[in-house]
Amino acid sequence: MSCHKVLQEKGYRLTLQRMLVIEALHNAGGHISAEEIYEQLHSRYPYSNISTVYRTLELLKELNLVMETDFGDGRVRYHVAEKGHHHHLICHICGKIMDLDESALYPLKDALLHDYDFDADLRHLAISGECSDCRKKNQ
Repeated sequence: MSCHKVLQEKGYRLTLQRMLVIEALHNAGGHISAEEIYEQLHSRYPYSNISTVYRTLELLKELNLVMETDFGDGRVRYHVAEKGHHHHLICHICGKIMDLDESALYPLKDALLHDYDFDADLRHLAISGECSDCRKKNQ
């Protein structure tokens, strides 16, 4: 279900700024930062401010409409939840990002539930480490 529709159904106003934030999220080829969203918003609506972007992203997160990921570069990035959840392996040396198949996380989810009675939300996960190229260079 689209972000616009969910917001309307829950009684939230669809302001121009909110709609432009949602548009930027939907048009992003991948993950996008709040700062990148703000640049797009500000170019089309000069009276906007970054706090509006952050408030809109927080609302969309609370409604489970966007997923938030920290790739370890000092910027949190977002993507629309309806595009599906996925996982990443991030090399903290070269910055390479690889997709991780969700099935690799099933044993972790089961172990956390069994050993800690903790039901982990593993819908969108970024794991930092070293890629094979960087490990070879360091040997």
